Amino acid sequence: MVLPIYTLGQSVLRQVAEDIDPADPELPQFVQDMFDTLDHSGGIGLAAPQVGRSVRVVVIDLNPIKEDYPQYEGYRHVFYNPYIEEYDKSKQESMDEGCLSLPGMSESVKRPTRVRVSYQDEDFQEHDEWVDGYLARVMQHEFDHLDGKVYTDHIVGLRKQMLKGKLNDVIKGRFSCDYKVKVKR
Repeated sequence: MVLPIYTLGQSVLRQVAEDIDPADPELPQFVQDMFDTLDHSGGIGLAAPQVGRSVRVVVIDLNPIKEDYPQYEGYRHVFYNPYIEEYDKSKQESMDEGCLSLPGMSESVKRPTRVRVSYQDEDFQEHDEWVDGYLARVMQHEFDHLDGKVYTDHIVGLRKQMLKGKLNDVIKGRFSCDYKVKVKR
């Protein structure tokens, strides 16, 4: 089932998400619904708060970008209880980012190109690994949602001031997109 995506202004996007219980009987269907929503919206990553649940679940599907990043062909995974454990700040890059919760917007965000992450996979097996490149960026973006952040929180100074109007438009529902959304009322 395709779920509505919560847009900026919804309080769930500013909450720190709680760990998901592997015994949650609704979890398999919820993950399927998240993938259905991601597929329908044309995104490459989706965090549970973006569909209204403040739990630590992220789905990532990099198949839509396989022409630009052939190494990610077939990459479609769920991450339970993910955390960024460490940032390698020795190399950082700026790159445009967009977000399904901020329709019609994109901005350049500077992030480390390598991070250490911990998570549980679809079988609830524990992982602790270093990730680099584009996947590291996507994980940072999605895992930020689990800590109540959106990508524009990483923008400072004059650029941040210039975004205020666009951010207010999203909060007020003044945008157009091709997927179901839930705006603050």
